[in-house]
Amino acid sequence: MHATIRNVLALVAGIIIGSIVNMGLIAVSGHVIAPPGGADMTTAEGLKASMHLFEPKHFVFPFLAHALGTFAGAGVAAYIASSRQLLLAMTIGAVFLAGGISMVLMLPSPIWFDVLDLGGAYLPMAWLAWKLASAARRPSGGGPVRHARE
Repeated sequence: MHATIRNVLALVAGIIIGSIVNMGLIAVSGHVIAPPGGADMTTAEGLKASMHLFEPKHFVFPFLAHALGTFAGAGVAAYIASSRQLLLAMTIGAVFLAGGISMVLMLPSPIWFDVLDLGGAYLPMAWLAWKLASAARRPSGGGPVRHARE
């Protein structure tokens, strides 16, 4: 497979897998940590109106969803890519960061959460995923990764 095509597929796969992980964690969050009483979590307007009822525990799963979604997407992209693994992983991080910024602008969350989420859930997790994917791609001998021409 041509390197450019493989890299584009890695990027698309990373965005899809990262989004699935993110949405999955958000979907189960209410079953693990019950939402505040009277909070309508089904619409953006309801969420916005009830944000003042949220305690720090209610922000655990959104952070995990953002961090692990980015991590999974960036890891998949870096592992699949034939070259420029760091660039692709960080691109996934930037795409998810853009989504995080849009959520900060749409939903009134506490500033401590915004700083933690935007500063720790996206680019650092993309970098960490790249490091781990690079290690996983490395042959057992510990030398550089060599790929046969396909």
